[in-house]
Amino acid sequence: MTIIQAVLILLMLVAAAATSVFKDLISAVVACAAVSLLASVLFYLLDAPDVAMAEAAIGAGLTTAIFVLAVVKTQRHEG
Repeated sequence: MTIIQAVLILLMLVAAAATSVFKDLISAVVACAAVSLLASVLFYLLDAPDVAMAEAAIGAGLTTAIFVLAVVKTQRHEG
């Protein structure tokens, strides 16, 4: 394992922990998208560009868009 891979894994863990800590749903969705994007970069570095493109398109792109639309269309009560 290279240093870059270790740093990416550490950043993924930090973003995943941030996802569960954030109170604002949009912030949690963005942190979740960051996990998917970092996983995509990690897959690319592991010589799996097809998996990296699928993860970037579906995991970071489409899923994030669906989550943002769901959060926007629901009423958020802060209290």
